[in-house]
Amino acid sequence: MRVFGIDCGTEFTGYGVVEMDKDARMPKLLHRAAGTIRLSKKEKTPQRLAQVYAELVALMTLHEPTVVAIEEVFFSANAKSALKLGQVRGVAMLAAATCGLEVAEYAPLSVKSSVVGYGLAAKEQVQFMVTRLLGLEVAPESADAADALAVAICHLHTAQTFTMQGAR
Repeated sequence: MRVFGIDCGTEFTGYGVVEMDKDARMPKLLHRAAGTIRLSKKEKTPQRLAQVYAELVALMTLHEPTVVAIEEVFFSANAKSALKLGQVRGVAMLAAATCGLEVAEYAPLSVKSSVVGYGLAAKEQVQFMVTRLLGLEVAPESADAADALAVAICHLHTAQTFTMQGAR
């Protein structure tokens, strides 16, 4: 299973591609790609959303994932920010649907618990654990890319748990 993780943001949208190597003696996570889609503050919202859509479709086509995992909206006191983030998430889901891919959504607490073991972990802790779990020599280029990889890892861990529960 190859998972395309997305950490949506109105300025930076992180992506990460991770797959599980089941042929190894001990199943292990394999890092395939990660990066950040940087959006210009000078552009209007429709152009920014079009950029996110175009880049995500191109990346999904390039990396051929089997599923897309997206972090759910973190509820905040600022409704305007939550609405803008929801627009980016909608575009990310549309990109996945356009590519014929299933979308799984995970709460930020679930992602952090899956990767760090603590739902309220700091971004630096997530970045450190993603680097360790994937055996990377250096941390991902940005916290957004690390978060996207964490979402992908969360999906793989969740799928692995469901598979093991079904085997019993």
